[in-house]
Amino acid sequence: MSDHPEPADVQDESADDYQTALAQGFLPIREVARITGVNAVTLRAWERRYGLIVPHRTPKGHRLYAEKHVARIQAILTWLNRGVSVSQVKGLLRSNQPAFSEATSQWEEKRQRLQEAICNLNERRLDEGFNSELALYPPKTLCQQLLLPLFEELDLRWRNQFGAQAERVFFYSWLRSKLGARLYHNNRQHSGPPLLMINMSDLPMEPGLWLTAWLASSANCPVEVFDWPLTPAELAMAVEHIQPRALLLYSSQTINTAHLPRLATGYSCPCLIGGPAVHIHEQELRVLVEQHSDLHLAHDPLGALQTLTLLNLLEAQ
Repeated sequence: MSDHPEPADVQDESADDYQTALAQGFLPIREVARITGVNAVTLRAWERRYGLIVPHRTPKGHRLYAEKHVARIQAILTWLNRGVSVSQVKGLLRSNQPAFSEATSQWEEKRQRLQEAICNLNERRLDEGFNSELALYPPKTLCQQLLLPLFEELDLRWRNQFGAQAERVFFYSWLRSKLGARLYHNNRQHSGPPLLMINMSDLPMEPGLWLTAWLASSANCPVEVFDWPLTPAELAMAVEHIQPRALLLYSSQTINTAHLPRLATGYSCPCLIGGPAVHIHEQELRVLVEQHSDLHLAHDPLGALQTLTLLNLLEAQ
């Protein structure tokens, strides 16, 4: 499915249409996307393929959304975040009766298809499978229901198995390329100081780092990713030059505890530490958090998204 907008939803819609929409209390699709966190491509897919949202139309064909549409989108997101497949949502909205076993099965099938593509090192199938879900679900839902559980399943698969390293490098390379391209595109649309994210592991292509970057970028935040560790002195220099809205240090490995105070504090912006390193150094980090109000912890990408949102560094989700 193309990411390009339909002619009726282009950014330069006529001033008359826009003023009429405002006067009547309606919102254009780009504003609804900003408010709900569901991009315009997905909103149109929900409308065309499932009839979940049926917006009003101007004489020129522009989609206009009322408050009831926004409320319905929020209800849809509630079901999706519970693990329900988008194809089931319309019936659930009518009956308000959950179907969790079927929903769980559908997400398992989606993960299985992606895992098969990874095991076969089949980039085309992996890309097509992910793109089909990306057109229907917002990033937060895909992260929660598809990607994070997939990471856990792959970690189990890759333990002491021949070919595990080839699969890992293949998948992580694809993931960084895929999400990096979306970050690059989104950064061209966003303004203001970026969120600076640093990979503090010796391992390149940290998937949790790139998922966090993708989630933040999808919330209209420019993101800069340094996919390699920096010394405390060079990190301070980078912060001074870039002047980020926040700094996020991600690691899935141990961090030199002697460097922790210098790495995590003393900046003019909030600092988050994320990833498995938070569990590893929980005690030392909790002490630092008590001492420094601008230091925060996030165990996973969804936790980092929540913290950044609570700090008013992202658009409302």
